[in-house]
Parts: sequence; structure tokens; C-alpha cells
Amino acid sequence: MVRQCVQFSPRVVVMGSAEHAQAVRDRLGPSHAGIDVLHGPDALCRVAQAEDVDAVMAAIVGAAGLPPALAAAQAGKRLLLANKEALVVGGRFFMDAVRAGGGVLLPIDSEHSAVFQSLPDDPASWDRRVDKIILTASGGPFRTRDPATLASVTPDQACAHPNWVMGRKISVDSATMMNKALEVIEARYLFGLPPDRIQVVIHPQSVVHSMVQYRDGSVVAQMGTPDMRVPIAYGLSWPERMVSGASMLDFSTLGQLSFELPDPRRFPGLGLAWDALNGPEGSTAVLNAANEEAVAAFLDGRLRFDRIHAVNHATLTSIAPSKLADVGDLLALDAQARRVACEHVQRLG
Repeated sequence: MVRQCVQFSPRVVVMGSAEHAQAVRDRLGPSHAGIDVLHGPDALCRVAQAEDVDAVMAAIVGAAGLPPALAAAQAGKRLLLANKEALVVGGRFFMDAVRAGGGVLLPIDSEHSAVFQSLPDDPASWDRRVDKIILTASGGPFRTRDPATLASVTPDQACAHPNWVMGRKISVDSATMMNKALEVIEARYLFGLPPDRIQVVIHPQSVVHSMVQYRDGSVVAQMGTPDMRVPIAYGLSWPERMVSGASMLDFSTLGQLSFELPDPRRFPGLGLAWDALNGPEGSTAVLNAANEEAVAAFLDGRLRFDRIHAVNHATLTSIAPSKLADVGDLLALDAQARRVACEHVQRLG
């Protein structure tokens, strides 16, 4: 953070704690006294709503990213959403905030950006013209691994993604395909189609980033090299296009593109997306909280890889969300789900 401050001289920086904020101030010294170093979730929300902020890239991992993303939506900002949990947890409340704020919501996940680019310009026509959304998945590092051997998977093995370089939490989600379960939920809220019109296929080459199948049988797909600079550049420049820095596809050397259905024995967590979407409102928040706790336990060595799904399933089936009045109820449900998930981790670990 200090290096970035020296290079870019931002007006405001937000750190997670007062301790870290002071450490940044101390290291920057008097020569960078014009940088206002804040800390904590409230500061993130204030920055996201600030009058002179035009666009907000929401990329904080997990449910912690919901409050500042919601603040940006309520303030009518151009919101570039890279945090899928904001929608998985926030659901209807988040989309209502976007509509009420009058801002623009642009998906940055490569799959949802691909769907957005493949849909008609008129959202009111999506339900009438679109047959289904097809999200592609790489299959992660265990696409061909014998499911019986998954009990011995280590964190380093789970984080060794064949196509993408990502953080450890999302890498584990890719290995279990829980990331795709969360993306199914995100697609449901982003594009408004019912869950049974969202499909997942495994595409190991990660060249076709997702597709839209239309009523007439046509399929429109967005393709490109597996480089996150492409959807980020699209979000920053929409509705125009800018140079992203990514390599161009060379069709003369592309080779074979293959597709397959996910194996439910290897990726049992994927089906939880539809279970949660068809359950009471708030079920998707429960699933997300359980998965965050289960993945953290796996990375800490407290839970076997093959038991992440067991924790998620047990938590989802043991909590029946009551009617949610506001985001405060959602956050309380999130906290409850985490407590229950931790109990299951202790039992199953």
C-alpha cells in the first residue's frame, strides 16, 4: 500500500484497522501528508459514496464487501462488481438499491461480463428472447481427479489453478466449483432469469467465458484469452471499448475447444446453488457464509477438503431463514450461519 501511495499519490487510502492506518502514515512521512489515511468499514462506505467519486470497483472478497458495494449502489455510482458475494448475500436488497440509486451496475467476473456482452441491449426483452444462460467453468485443478482421492488434497494443491492466478479463497472455491455455484446465484439476480434457465458447463480451455442461448436456437458467446484485464477494461470503458493489454486470440493456434457436464461426485457443491435459490429468501446468504467458514477452516488445516461440501450442506439444511425486512436482518443471518458452520466444522473436521 505504501508503494502504491508513493507511485499514485491518492487523496484517500482506507486500511482495515487503526493500527495499519497509522503504520501507513508513519512510513509515508511528512512528504505525503496530503494523503488522508482512514480505516475500517465505515470509511470504506464513506469513500464509496463520496460526491467526487464517479466509479467504484467492488472487489473485496466475501460478505465483507457487501456494505461498501451497497453504499455505492445507494449513491448511484457506476458500480463495477467483482465481488460476487455482494449479490449472493444481498440478493433482492442489493438490486433494489441499484435501481433506487439510479446508478449503473456492470459485472466484472469474466463469466457475468461475458453474459452481459452477449445479451440484447434491452433488459426488458431478456426473459422473452433468451432461452438460457450458460456459464462456463474451467473445472479447476481436480477436473479429472478420482473423487475418492480428494480427502488428501492440500491447500497448495487446491490453490494451483491451471488457467487463472487468483487469491487462495477463490482458488479453493474453483477447486470445489463452489465459485460456480455462487456465480449461478449472482447470474440469477443480475439477469433476472429463473434458476432453471441457468446452466453450467465445464470448458477447460477458458476461452469461451460464457454464452447466451436464444429462443431460436442461436448461441452468442464472448471469447478471449483468460485474462481479467479484458472484463475490467470493458467495465471501465463501457459502452466503449479500450485497449486492455491482454493478448489477442490467435485462431490459427487455438486448437480444440471442449465442453463437458460437471461430475456431481467430484463437484457436489455445485447443486447447492439451485437448492439455495429455491429455498426461503436468505438461503443464498447462509450458503455463502457457510462456505467462507469452511474454506477458511480448510486453509487453516482444520477441515479436510472433501468435507467443505458437508459443512455447506449441513449449514444450509439446518437454518430456515425467517422473513427479512432489511439488510440488518441479512447481516444477522450471515452471523448466525457462520456460528452454525463453525459448529459443523468442529464436528466434521
